[in-house]
Amino acid sequence: MNRFKRFLAFIVITILVVPALAACGGGASTPAPAASPASPAASPTGDTSKGTIKIVSSWPLTGQAEKVGTDSVKAVQMAIADHGGAAGGYAIVYEPMDDATAAKGAWDSAKESENANKAIADSDVMVYLGTFNSGAAKISIPILNQAGLAMISEANTWPGLTKKIEGMTDANEPDVYYPTGKRNYARVVPTDDLQGSLAAQWAKDLGAKKVYVLDDTELYGHGIALIFADAAKKLGLEVVGGPEGIDKKAPDYRALMTNIRSKAPDLIYFGGITENNAGKLAQDMRAAGMTDVKFMGPDGVFTEGFIDAAGSAAEGAYATFGGLPASQLTGKGADWYQRFKQQYNEDPEAYAVYAYEAASVALNAIDKAGTKDRVAILEAVRNTKDFNGLLGTWSFTDTGDTTLKTMSGNQVKDGKWEFVKTLELAGQ
Repeated sequence: MNRFKRFLAFIVITILVVPALAACGGGASTPAPAASPASPAASPTGDTSKGTIKIVSSWPLTGQAEKVGTDSVKAVQMAIADHGGAAGGYAIVYEPMDDATAAKGAWDSAKESENANKAIADSDVMVYLGTFNSGAAKISIPILNQAGLAMISEANTWPGLTKKIEGMTDANEPDVYYPTGKRNYARVVPTDDLQGSLAAQWAKDLGAKKVYVLDDTELYGHGIALIFADAAKKLGLEVVGGPEGIDKKAPDYRALMTNIRSKAPDLIYFGGITENNAGKLAQDMRAAGMTDVKFMGPDGVFTEGFIDAAGSAAEGAYATFGGLPASQLTGKGADWYQRFKQQYNEDPEAYAVYAYEAASVALNAIDKAGTKDRVAILEAVRNTKDFNGLLGTWSFTDTGDTTLKTMSGNQVKDGKWEFVKTLELAGQ
């Protein structure tokens, strides 16, 4: 039985965590009677006199990103429990949806479309949390846009979802995602234009002079690879190959790595996600004799799944992340990190705290709207200003982007991701 199936047994009976559970710190408790996956808590402590509102999420709960997804579900449950199980006079019902399939082992376009259509067809659904992958967001944003349903992502970083950047985003972005002409999407993480540039600067700081750039050919992966390569050239690094797309279903990359070795790079950068064979790339890089060559990726490989897939070849790998790991947060964020560890007896995946933040924004918007109306709640989400959350105090811009700019560099040490440093662009 995989981790998601085991976790599903938990969320079926506690999809909206009973508020008392968040305060018990993970101590033993008597399971509640079995209920449907969208059932509300047995006894919310907040005002529920107006009825119920449903929040759904859509991200991978299957495959190599499974722990990212399940930890994010736990974080949303914690946010709802911390809010008293209610907002705006409504009991909050939470339903997590899986946009990955067992056959693919990663997010699936048909599944994401199915989730988005299911959400808009349910008149109780007022907020759609997700997606984890930017490619999935391309599919769901237009569907939800036509229904005026607010979407808040905890992890999408492709710039083109919200803004146009000359030479980087597609000509029809971002307008193509908003058929109604009105924005319904926001995100609580910084975008790849910043992350790719910071990664290139970090590569230079690590001593790299020649880099080879690979990507998984998906929207997110190819985009950030282009950004990294462009920034690397501007910083004086020699790009000896790429961006070159890989066959993400290939059984091995031995021939590719033999060719790359002949170019003598100091660092190989992979723009992509764990599920698209990042671990195998690292293994075959080491097997090709490039033991001193650094391997770096973006937040798409900043997962336990990458370490599991790469095994010992993951040791020493670098990854940037669009924020700080929960262990490095201060104030409210530090308190939440300790509560999560106490309640679940493990460290949360990096994006769990961002899922909590996204859910908190949604609950705050429902409070402000005070009505079961998608338009009113969407407007309240978009008008989020000076939000005092786990990540600090921040706002949404007119494009739906966060004003936060903090990013981090991380490295695998002794089989675990460890924070190395806060990343900031030179001169800022």
